[in-house]
Amino acid sequence: MKRCLRRAMPKHFVQVAMIVLFSLGSLGIVGGSFFLRKAFSNTTEAEIITDTTRYKEIRNQLWSDPDQLKHFPNQIPTDAKSVRIAYSPGFLQGGSYFQIRLKQPPEKIKKLLSQYRNNAKHKYRGGDTNDHMNEPNGVPTTFFYTSNSHTETFPDTYEILVLHATDRGRSGFKWNHGDSYGVAINSSTSEIIYWAEQW
Repeated sequence: MKRCLRRAMPKHFVQVAMIVLFSLGSLGIVGGSFFLRKAFSNTTEAEIITDTTRYKEIRNQLWSDPDQLKHFPNQIPTDAKSVRIAYSPGFLQGGSYFQIRLKQPPEKIKKLLSQYRNNAKHKYRGGDTNDHMNEPNGVPTTFFYTSNSHTETFPDTYEILVLHATDRGRSGFKWNHGDSYGVAINSSTSEIIYWAEQW
């Protein structure tokens, strides 16, 4: 009787070990294919959202640091027109960004421009984050993600006002990681773009 138990146990252990190994292998294949699919998908491109009902969700739930969005309106203003949103949550080493572009009455834009000019730590005319970062004492800003074309550089009619920028890079590799946020205002078209970036 004892000899039969000793022979049955190794066979039972072999079966259990095989089931465990097959299960782990299956999980590895499924997990690996998920990460490969994510790596080769278009997750680095902005998800342009035209359904403005997603604005509150992104602002209040999806963005990781609510302090970076304090200057964004709590909700889309009722007098806003031509609203466009660009939001990318980022993936792996990719940065995340959030923009809302809207038209408002000229007197309101004039008031907002005055307010944000007074609070801005850096001011630029046109360009994009690469242009601004490479200026003397420059900081990263944003690209024109909510543009009506494939051009992601702001025309000279836009004033880019940086309200805050934090360098989280290491010594000798400035701005490798960080964040910035602010507004871009075009008085001639009565538009304002609220933006926040993390990388």
